Amino acid sequence: MAATTQDFVRPGFEPVPDPDFPHAPIDWSRAVGEQAAREMGLRMTEAHWQVICALQEYYAQHEEGHINVRELHDALDEHFHPEGGIKYLYQLFPGGPIAQGCHIAGLTPPAGAADKGFGSVV
Repeated sequence: MAATTQDFVRPGFEPVPDPDFPHAPIDWSRAVGEQAAREMGLRMTEAHWQVICALQEYYAQHEEGHINVRELHDALDEHFHPEGGIKYLYQLFPGGPIAQGCHIAGLTPPAGAADKGFGSVV
């Protein structure tokens, strides 16, 4: 008899989060993010991963269905102010730090993220 997926599930087992991304969605990994970035033509650097981590942390602290795009935009601008704020983020994510960043981070972009003023130039 062939093994099934159920044969490998242990009671009480929970996936161990990546220590670099402690707030990542359960079904997300750096490899998943890397693949999404490649599909968008982005080559991920440590600076990109810092933004992804910040997005995941923000979502972990807020209820995903109630993310306010303006508040997220302002939080990212403030968090990355020493590097240049939102202008710096657009250099990393030319398609928009919120729209592209959320997609790579395995997060659902908030309503309005496709607005050119908040996170997307698409």
